[in-house]
Amino acid sequence: MRKRDNNDLRVSNIRSMKKNVYFISGIDTDAGKSYATGYLARELNRKGQRTITQKFIQTGNTGHSEDIDLHRRIMNIALTDDDREGLTMPEIFSYPCSPHLASRIDGRPIDFDKIERATEELSHRYDIVLLEGAGGLMVPLTEEFLTIDYVAQKGYPLLFVTSGKLGSINHTLLSLEAIKSRGIELDTVLYNLYPTVEDRTIQEDTRLFIQRYLKKHFPETKFRTVPEL
Repeated sequence: MRKRDNNDLRVSNIRSMKKNVYFISGIDTDAGKSYATGYLARELNRKGQRTITQKFIQTGNTGHSEDIDLHRRIMNIALTDDDREGLTMPEIFSYPCSPHLASRIDGRPIDFDKIERATEELSHRYDIVLLEGAGGLMVPLTEEFLTIDYVAQKGYPLLFVTSGKLGSINHTLLSLEAIKSRGIELDTVLYNLYPTVEDRTIQEDTRLFIQRYLKKHFPETKFRTVPEL
């Protein structure tokens, strides 16, 4: 049996939605989640693990998801049949803001059943589904329901994107506390090197600090660097 290295995801051989769907969130809107999602999908596909990305809720678009477009460019593939069917972008709202406000502006509620059906279908078509959220974990989906509540409710393991920019340590540790309080499985922290951080001293210290913190408080969680392409 091949030894699992530190960059492998914990994927069950059983094709179950909760076992092969990973939710991707990050410290904030500009953490580089879409970039990291596309990069990770590309690398997993190269390893022979059939991987698709899905955008949980897209705002600021009409009829199509710009984040899915970015995923495909990074993956170096054309739009898939799943994209054209709308499975990878089940809910799209026109105003570029948090989902709860975008939903209100467009005058319709978020169809969570539609999202879940799309995710489930993808989970049976692929080995791995990378489900990218909108913004950070505490982003509201409704007036009383946050993104982190959805992740906890569905039981998805979490891939969490952070970076080396100033303020990332604070944002990361606050998110980790919230993750722990909800009992969410933190599979991997993705340390994103894109976009470029000018202050390399802060970037390197942030990386080392987060690694030490994970080793002490989340010893089972993997740490993976996402390089700038």
